[in-house]
Amino acid sequence: MALFKSGNPSLKNVFEKVGQATDASQAMTVNGTIGKTGILLALVASGAIVTWNMFGSPAYSGLVMPLFWIGLIGGLITALVVTFKKELAPYLSPVYAVLEGFVLGGISVMLNAYYPGIALQAIILTFAVTTIMLALYYFKVIRATQKFRSVVIIATGAIAVFYLVSIILSFFGITSPAYAATPLGIGISVFIVVIAALNLILDFDFIEQGSEYQAPKFMEWYGAFGLMVTLIWLYIEILRLLAKIAASSR
Repeated sequence: MALFKSGNPSLKNVFEKVGQATDASQAMTVNGTIGKTGILLALVASGAIVTWNMFGSPAYSGLVMPLFWIGLIGGLITALVVTFKKELAPYLSPVYAVLEGFVLGGISVMLNAYYPGIALQAIILTFAVTTIMLALYYFKVIRATQKFRSVVIIATGAIAVFYLVSIILSFFGITSPAYAATPLGIGISVFIVVIAALNLILDFDFIEQGSEYQAPKFMEWYGAFGLMVTLIWLYIEILRLLAKIAASSR
């Protein structure tokens, strides 16, 4: 099969576990996944608009932070469930999108209050980076080989450990210099943005290989969910990078 010639044998186990659709009409397709991604993007935007509008309303501004935490914790739990129970993706991915919208809206509106226009800049840059990575993947400038996948996954894991250590240190009043608006902090943010962008290549490859393998239809939602996770991460890191640059110039 084409899947097992893709340079990503690590995907073999993923698709073997979910099996193949018995009917071609019930199989995962690239277009179907794109459609689901569009739905999730709309839901993220809707959730973000809710918290954004609340921030500017005296009657509802107090709800922004509760919604932020509900979105953050609920989104994490939902993402973990979908990751281990892929067949639930059609039902939980929309929930995840709305919850993450609350988070993004809260972060964006608060940073935008300090640095006017930063949210729009981050949105534009996120879509620009996504378009560039899609073009690089489509024209095979960057190929999702097994070596590439391993390097990106290891780097992503290292970043996750870094986040965890930073959170633990914060409980003891220790702030990582990586979060400061210094050349070091900005450099670390640039590195994380690059790794987040490279994760898009893995998402595109996953969707393409799932379609070739004729994975079940629910995997369209799972593919869209995975792409959404990366896009949300990319947006947050670009927003953080822009905030550091703006703070360093003041």
